[in-house]
Amino acid sequence: MGIFGALTTSVAGLRTQSYALENISGNIANSQTTAFKRIDTSFLDLIPDTGSNAQLSGSVSASSRETNTVQGDVQAASVATYMAINGDGFFAVQKPGSFTDNNPVFDGVDRYTRRGDFTLDKNGYLVNGAGYYLEGIPIDPTTGNVTGSVPQVLKFGNDFLPAQPTTMVTYRANLASYPLTTKHDTSVPGSELLNVGDFTANPLIVGTPAQPYVNGSKSGSAQNSKVTTPAPAQITSATTLSGAADTDSIGVDFAVGNTITINGTQTITFVAAGTDTTGNPNQIAVDDTIGSLLSKIDTLNGNTNPATKSSVSNGIVTLNTGIANNLSITSSNGAAFATLGFPTSTVTATRSGGGTAGTGTVIGSDSQNFIDESVSGGATTAYDVSGSPVSLQLRWAKTDSASLGSGHSDVWNLFYQTDPNATGSDVAWKNVGVNFTFGPNGQMNPAVPSVTLTNATIGGIVLGDVTMNFGATGLTQFADANGNVQVNQIQNDGFPAGQLQTVSISNNGRVVGNYSNGRNIDLAAITLATFNGPNFLKRVDGGAFEVTDESGQALYGKGGTIVGSSLEGSNTDIADEFTKLIVTQQAYSANTKVITTSNQMVQDLLNVLR
Repeated sequence: MGIFGALTTSVAGLRTQSYALENISGNIANSQTTAFKRIDTSFLDLIPDTGSNAQLSGSVSASSRETNTVQGDVQAASVATYMAINGDGFFAVQKPGSFTDNNPVFDGVDRYTRRGDFTLDKNGYLVNGAGYYLEGIPIDPTTGNVTGSVPQVLKFGNDFLPAQPTTMVTYRANLASYPLTTKHDTSVPGSELLNVGDFTANPLIVGTPAQPYVNGSKSGSAQNSKVTTPAPAQITSATTLSGAADTDSIGVDFAVGNTITINGTQTITFVAAGTDTTGNPNQIAVDDTIGSLLSKIDTLNGNTNPATKSSVSNGIVTLNTGIANNLSITSSNGAAFATLGFPTSTVTATRSGGGTAGTGTVIGSDSQNFIDESVSGGATTAYDVSGSPVSLQLRWAKTDSASLGSGHSDVWNLFYQTDPNATGSDVAWKNVGVNFTFGPNGQMNPAVPSVTLTNATIGGIVLGDVTMNFGATGLTQFADANGNVQVNQIQNDGFPAGQLQTVSISNNGRVVGNYSNGRNIDLAAITLATFNGPNFLKRVDGGAFEVTDESGQALYGKGGTIVGSSLEGSNTDIADEFTKLIVTQQAYSANTKVITTSNQMVQDLLNVLR
């Protein structure tokens, strides 16, 4: 090969190392550029066409090797419109060829980039830091479906989202097995239930027959008599209403002239000891028994059924209503009455049942009774076709309980408010018309997955037909210490009109519009482009690429995933690039040494020839 061959090879080496140095310097300079893809250098030896025994040392050439498939680190960002690609693929973008009245005019040439620092400009375009405009497929905000298959430059103006009426309410809740209504009394079985006898118009489902009256009861606390020897003794039906110490008499004596009033109209007056009041229900001797007093109370209240007579058991007095009337008792001697187990001077017990046939409505005059005998089921703001809001108030009333024994089950009715200002016979609440029955396991049996509020009208605002969707297991009945309805989900599909305020990027690759009415609507789908030969794409300014014959055409529907509020960093490893820089500098210096040596050898040869 000779000296001149060595000179030629060294010059080629200098040239290739300079080529590598240029790539390295570009990589280092762009180490902080968003989604920059470094360029590596490949070296190729060049061997002359010579015989097998000839000298073979040849020259060298360099070429660039793309790293378009090597991903940089993905870092979280504070800008909602920033995005990064995790995996393969590129964003499809365009760059305007010119501007008219400050509006871009696009050249129609698709380019591709992984630079995801997009922000919304004044014209409503998503533009990255290099001036490329994002492409995607628009989504119909009403249906949520994409409106095509070919990506186009996305533009989001000051869009107006029309109002959507409420047609569906999704509802999930647990109904406390024992609702703590205003009128509940744990000592009175069935007091937690809706008592239709308290209503002018029966609010149960239309056509429900009037309920037969059922006995109600009220029990006091366990009490002892004055007996202390040999040990305290509980009161019984034979315990007298007055007596000396250590006798079987109540703790505080009733006195002559004391009264007990029944239902505000009938009075029992206490008379002198020894008086025979057997045939007079309105009088009782002070030395008569508790059993005699209870019998007179039952008589005056019309409780004639022996099975429901008031009684004493284990020191506890139980007052029963019977089915003829409710019971209210007031005593003029509160201290003596308290030793019967009732700490207040007035005691009430209410029979259940009665009323008229079911009307399916609660009228204004019955509103307070309904509130007292039901529990809140939550509320949601619904909208009519014009976007007018109205509060859809729900209440649950338990109408039957399995705890009452054979023939009973846990049944609930759901009501919604139709007129918050209803009075008199105006309809205030409406029954949805379905019995919700629950089994011992707390699940609906049978399941009621949904119910329709037919032509729902609230406060004069017509919503039309609204479907309440519970799902197969959306309603349950389990014990709840608070005794109320635990609403787990209540939302509807309606909303008022609103204007687009901001956009953001979701992690499923959707451009989400954030409207003034609080709605977040998918506006566009960002489709990623992939290539069979991504490393053969042609680089252009700003971290973008153009298609070449070697890369193949863009393929949509594949690729990685989009990460919102994130940016992909450069795939340049600064430490690795500095290592390459050192190696390249040493190789460059070595080639200059070869040239220097060859030059010296040539000079020596010329001196010899002289």
